Amino acid sequence: MAAARAVIFTSLVDDPDDKDALPAFVAACKALPGDGPNVKAKGDSPRMRLFDFIERLVTWEATTDEKIMGQARELIRIATEGKPPPLLDPFAGGGSIPLEAQRLGLEAHASDLNPVAVMINKAMIEIPPRFADKPPVNPRDRARDTGGDAAWKAAAGLAADVRYYGEWMRDRAFERIGHLYPKHEGETVIAWLWARTVISPNPAVNAPVPLVRSFVLSKKKGRKCWAKPVIEGKSVRFEITPGEPPKDQEGTVKRTGARCIVSGEPIPFDYIRAEGKAGRMGAQLMAIVTEGKRGRSYYSPEDEQVRVAESAEPKWKPAGDVPEKALGFRVQLYGMDEYHKLFTLRQLTALTTFSDLVHEARELATQDALAAMTTPQDEGGASNAASSAQDSPSLPVGARGRGMGGALDDDRPLRDGGSGARAYGEAVSVYLAFAMSRTTNRSATICIWNTLRETIEQVFGRQAIPMTWDFAEANLLSDSTGNWAGNLDWIAKVLVAMPSHALDSWAFQEDAKVSTCVGRILSTDPPYYDNIGYADLSDYFYVWMRRSLRNLFPDVFATLLVPKTSELIASAYRHGNKSQAKDYFETGMFETFSRIRRIVRRDFPLTVYYAF
Repeated sequence: MAAARAVIFTSLVDDPDDKDALPAFVAACKALPGDGPNVKAKGDSPRMRLFDFIERLVTWEATTDEKIMGQARELIRIATEGKPPPLLDPFAGGGSIPLEAQRLGLEAHASDLNPVAVMINKAMIEIPPRFADKPPVNPRDRARDTGGDAAWKAAAGLAADVRYYGEWMRDRAFERIGHLYPKHEGETVIAWLWARTVISPNPAVNAPVPLVRSFVLSKKKGRKCWAKPVIEGKSVRFEITPGEPPKDQEGTVKRTGARCIVSGEPIPFDYIRAEGKAGRMGAQLMAIVTEGKRGRSYYSPEDEQVRVAESAEPKWKPAGDVPEKALGFRVQLYGMDEYHKLFTLRQLTALTTFSDLVHEARELATQDALAAMTTPQDEGGASNAASSAQDSPSLPVGARGRGMGGALDDDRPLRDGGSGARAYGEAVSVYLAFAMSRTTNRSATICIWNTLRETIEQVFGRQAIPMTWDFAEANLLSDSTGNWAGNLDWIAKVLVAMPSHALDSWAFQEDAKVSTCVGRILSTDPPYYDNIGYADLSDYFYVWMRRSLRNLFPDVFATLLVPKTSELIASAYRHGNKSQAKDYFETGMFETFSRIRRIVRRDFPLTVYYAF
């Protein structure tokens, strides 16, 4: 974000020490503070004052500092003689460049072939300005004395609604699946730690044996413990033991292969892979982690906890095959060749429940938005609106009725530019779907337990889906690591930090090689050969996002998985070999920038990032 902000800003303003610089811009730079490090080290000049301003502009604190951002927008306005150009990023990806363009006062256009990237950009630059400075519609916040509509700057009202309806989803989820998350010793279980298993290749054992990277559960000072494997005949159980395991008992899987903990004989990876592909890889509970008055505690497994986990019956599961040779993917080798195989039954049940609730929350938010829009602006009396929310506090007598200010007769959907109650309910559900995305990132059998921080690690610690042996399963209904509420909170925080003076901007799905945007300046961070397999990685989120948002954006989610044929990366497994993939990528980049050269504005620099 800092790099994008700096590059965009400096692409739009000239050197004030240049003899041809606009007098008004030179004057504006002279008026900037003259006490910065560049001025002190190199002498007072408009250029040095501008350099000091840029150093302040790119700090993290400046992101939400309206004084600094306002100055930046004014300098751009002066330098462009009141006509800041629109900006296009044809490889928008995660959206840092379009977002910073919008923050700097530009009309931003973000395109990408990847539907997940398109939705990220819609959520950041397209949706918030449409509902900017509107109060929330939920009954709880409408009933509060917040100082009137002026208190809801930028997307703060939208963020409040996302938080409210997300909390409503959690309450409904608890009613439906709370029984799948039983307590232990009167304390809330925050994680179940599992070990994968295979039948020992030793015919004398012929029983499941655990595949464990490390038996260590906690490295926290004063709370160190490990899951000690206890062998009883041909079976293995675990006992929580204080301290650390002996050096020769740290785990059963190493880089060279695994070992049977019962017989001590090696278990080759080829054998484990064959068992996985045959559907014979299982899981054994290794430990239960709870949170109570004494902090986090570790307990040995119990049969009832296992029975509850195995009783989950998901109503739906994501379809689609994990790409056979995707860059950085290892799970297919072990039989996890379909996306639903990356999750436990309880995880599938929970994620499906929350996905269903995205739809229900959308309807609820739409009803409340309609009620808010029809509420009289009664300055002294009670609001006439009746909330449709289940189990929501009723509006107290004397509460001010505050409408959301949308167009009452605008029934257009969000995808068609709607700004009424229907579009608002759909907008809320987009952000709830992103909360779902964050939740899936810590709700798979790829997630490991961080023994130092005592937290659940995300699936994508790097741009890959690696194989994990022992894994952690989160309690989504708890208030601890990997839970729904925490993931929801991040979405609301991001919305509050959206630009407060954002121009209407657009995100859309388009192949960069045939870009149709004419008359924009261009700044982009394109793919770099085979460094990252964007489409393959995005499928993990897409299969869930499509379920929640397909009816809102049917064109964006038209395909079962993320489009890959036209993806501009050097993927050897798609194009025959590495040489052919390289040719495909370079030809595509040539076509893309030849096209861009014809349609881009020539009175500003074209900037291309290569952060490889």
